[in-house]
Amino acid sequence: MTYQVPPAIKRIFLVGPMGAGKSTLGKLLADALGWVFLDSDSEIERRTGADIPWIFDVEGEQGFRDREESVIDALSQMDEVVLATGGGAVLRAANRAHLCNRGLVIYLATSIGQQLERTSRDRHRPLLQNDRPEEVLKRLFVQREPLYLEVAHLVVNTESGQARDVLQRILRQLRSMTEQTGTGSIP
Repeated sequence: MTYQVPPAIKRIFLVGPMGAGKSTLGKLLADALGWVFLDSDSEIERRTGADIPWIFDVEGEQGFRDREESVIDALSQMDEVVLATGGGAVLRAANRAHLCNRGLVIYLATSIGQQLERTSRDRHRPLLQNDRPEEVLKRLFVQREPLYLEVAHLVVNTESGQARDVLQRILRQLRSMTEQTGTGSIP
């Protein structure tokens, strides 16, 4: 079954910390809408031919963020797309503006404990490759949470329930937005 979103919404962008479920939920949401799913980190890797940890090692976080900004600018202009962004995408004002102004932004929120559980064996997250990943996640939360909230049109907690349950909550909220606006005009 394909779900409908308000006509004015042509793009949905997922923001949130690593381990919040952006890629998993993004794929499910895109499938439910009959849209394309894209992941900004995967697109960076595809374009550069290198993985994110290598880019961080060679170019540093600044070089990675430059690449990320370019990719988000391009992908956020595509129609009928669900885009999962990297956890730090909101750090750049240009990214926040592109996301907030070009589509519906959903902040997928989760606890630090859940992030630790979901990322504990993932060696593909350069910011967590240290002896104190919990401290890093806490620091990132303090820095990034206000930015996630700044751009979010919807906030969905991914802590409880399976991915399909969270998907159903997102779809209900989209339907509710359609009913409330009538015309489908969402900021």
